[in-house]
Amino acid sequence: MINSLSFDNRFAGLGESFFAPMKARPLPDPHMVTASTSAAELLDIHPDWLNSDEALNIFSGHQVPDEAEPLSMVYAGHQFGGYSARLGDGRGILLGQVRNSKGELWDIHTKGSGKTPFSRFGDGRAVLRSCIREYLASEALHHLGIPTTRALCILGSTEPVRRETMESASVLVRLARSHIRFGSFEYFAHSKQPAELKKLADYVIDTHFPDVAEAEQPCEALLLRIATETAGMIAHWQAYGFAHGVMNTDNMSVLGETFDYGPYGFMEAFDPGYICNHTDEQGRYAFNQQPSIGFWNLRALAYAMKDLLSGELTEQLLETYQTRFFEEYDRLMNKKLGLRVQMEDDRQLMGDLLGLLQKHAIDYSIFFRKLADFTQSDDESALYAPEEAKADFREWLEAYKARLKAENSRDEERAQAMKRANPKYILRNYLAQQAIEKAEAGDASEVEKLIGILSHPYDEQPEHEDYAAEPPEWGKHLEISCSS
Repeated sequence: MINSLSFDNRFAGLGESFFAPMKARPLPDPHMVTASTSAAELLDIHPDWLNSDEALNIFSGHQVPDEAEPLSMVYAGHQFGGYSARLGDGRGILLGQVRNSKGELWDIHTKGSGKTPFSRFGDGRAVLRSCIREYLASEALHHLGIPTTRALCILGSTEPVRRETMESASVLVRLARSHIRFGSFEYFAHSKQPAELKKLADYVIDTHFPDVAEAEQPCEALLLRIATETAGMIAHWQAYGFAHGVMNTDNMSVLGETFDYGPYGFMEAFDPGYICNHTDEQGRYAFNQQPSIGFWNLRALAYAMKDLLSGELTEQLLETYQTRFFEEYDRLMNKKLGLRVQMEDDRQLMGDLLGLLQKHAIDYSIFFRKLADFTQSDDESALYAPEEAKADFREWLEAYKARLKAENSRDEERAQAMKRANPKYILRNYLAQQAIEKAEAGDASEVEKLIGILSHPYDEQPEHEDYAAEPPEWGKHLEISCSS
């Protein structure tokens, strides 16, 4: 089966300034934990093949496909604001790039494949819990419609690895249209390799944004396109209440796709200052900081690309980023409210609502989902809010009703539209934790069940009603760190 894939290893053709040729350190006693059939379709792979010995041997590092050119990429990055000059794939291997029947190019990347020249003091392994978290998140975000990399499968092993406690080694097979990061440009800029920097920019333009090549200044157009894609991604994060947790420049894809999942979380009780990574003590990557950090990272990218540009682009970069962010965020938030057109005071209407959700610590996703069933003849008693808080919503509700009337909104049509914009099911941390604990005990059925539910997040699925509820008390206080 693997030999039927059409390998097109374009990145390997850039030369060894960009990577270290690298074969995986074989994972001992591997077994398939779980696999995504929808991700398999991206490679034109039959899902049954993922359960074959060949798939197991290839992804665990015991066999290398004939046309693959495995390598570990080099890059740098700003980590929590401080620059690290040489990072790179410390435990990851780009097995190869495959072009599917639609002409799409996909990277096949194995995370946890052993030490590389960029491992520093790490053991090069991933652990099962972190692989499950990325697998669940990337597939959940995809089905919500948020730009993201994908996850093909997870392999488990009996090999012990130590983190805070002793855990078992695991490999995640990730699919992405590209693994080039902001930090890839930073590496060549700050290590003073101008020819390689230009070569990287040309590669990104040719491979991913060929229309940019027609611009008068292609590299400037590339930077602005990256800003546009990044702004659109972060607008989606904000609209859906998703916090990435580690927005370092080495974790930012040039394609504007959610990338390198570490600590992350969907906000439950609405809190603009929500921090999903308990090691982020200063709140640099808090939920409400994500839009500004996105621009901070773009400025770092612009500085890295400065020798490829005709002049200072900060103002144009900011205008491009802000315009795209607010256009997309306003569009998404209006859809969440069931508004078909945008009017002047819509942003104020939404801001007032978010203030109420924050004041009363109301579950963000559940509130909007339940709002779909609200009718214009209802009063505040029909809202999803604590009884003692409902009176606070009276004034806002009158403004909302007036806004619906202004566009002749019909309750039934609005309800249907809102349920297509507001998921009933999100990946709550406690649900992921329950699936992880079961899988660590040798039973991946809860991972499979969660994927099935999260693959249809907007559907009612009455048989899974308990997965749409607020978390139990113990599930409200889970702490997620960078350890993986």
